[in-house]
Amino acid sequence: MPSLIFPISMQDAPSWLSSLVWTDYRLAVLFTVIIPLVLLIWAFVQRSEAIQRLMIIFWRVSSLLTITVYLLIGAFPIGFATGWLARILIPISLWFWADLNEEIRDQPSSPLRLSVTSWRWAVSAYCVLGVLVQIPIYLRCALLSSQQLLSDASCRAWLTPPWLLREYLHAGARPYFLGFLGLIGLGIYMLYLGYFVFFRLGKRKRSAMGN
Repeated sequence: MPSLIFPISMQDAPSWLSSLVWTDYRLAVLFTVIIPLVLLIWAFVQRSEAIQRLMIIFWRVSSLLTITVYLLIGAFPIGFATGWLARILIPISLWFWADLNEEIRDQPSSPLRLSVTSWRWAVSAYCVLGVLVQIPIYLRCALLSSQQLLSDASCRAWLTPPWLLREYLHAGARPYFLGFLGLIGLGIYMLYLGYFVFFRLGKRKRSAMGN
């Protein structure tokens, strides 16, 4: 594999932190990528409109995690803040909509309904626990400069999985360029989020259908 511009060694980080980092990323892939993708496809096959809408909302909100990965590839400290914020927004997006909650609750018992309900509780617990556990690390790392970030063992440990992902998916791209793409994505995301909160949420209240 081609080498990275940034070092990916975790020799300076405690072994327990290395295990925590990789466990967290594996759980993130499971709960925020693999299972939601299966549920979305399943909902389309079963023609469950409420679950389809819920899963589409989830994917829109959780796109902040993808943006976070690109920011961390570029060693941009703001990536720690966006990753932390994403874990707050995801549970909100899954439980906020009263009409979707009611429609899903009133559906006949089925494997799809049970799977969606179980996943919602599991991913919400994962996000809330992550928010609490990562407060002392993520928020501290978010306040460092990029140079300080790279020289801090505990912060640099969280960059290792994104750097490894970059080697597999973007081996020919410079980390800083990918981080810059993440900044552009973050700008678009925040514009859309601001527009939704200040202009659409007041009209829609807690109705995902816009009624």
